[in-house]
Amino acid sequence: MEILKQLGDLFLAAVPTAIIVFLFYLFLRWAFFGPLEHVIEERSKRIQGARFEAEELRKNAQEKMRAYQEALRKARGEIFRHQETLRRAALDERSAALQQARVRANDAIQQAKVRIGAEIEAARAELDSSTAQLAEQIARTILQPEAQMHPRPAGEV
Repeated sequence: MEILKQLGDLFLAAVPTAIIVFLFYLFLRWAFFGPLEHVIEERSKRIQGARFEAEELRKNAQEKMRAYQEALRKARGEIFRHQETLRRAALDERSAALQQARVRANDAIQQAKVRIGAEIEAARAELDSSTAQLAEQIARTILQPEAQMHPRPAGEV
């Protein structure tokens, strides 16, 4: 029983300490932990707000980037279409120039053929007209030296 009495005395001696510790806990909670929890809660809200804002900014940036990429793709397509139009126009122009050059060359060839044909006809006509004369000269040239080498008597034919 004595142990119980000692325990009772010990408990009675410990009650004021427990009350002081409890009051100190309440004071600390009111003066220190309450404002600290309030600051932590406010910080969490701000962090969440900043994360939300950052997410919105990221989404806006992605949207702007997509719009920029789309505009860039359209501009490139327009440039390629314009270049293709210019290339086709240049090819058409070159093709027309080649066709004109071919026509001029064919005309020149035809004119040259006509001119050469006329020259050939003129040369044939000249040869035809001079053939008899040349044949006579050749015959005279061939026959005269024989007549001079072997004179014929006057009565022979």
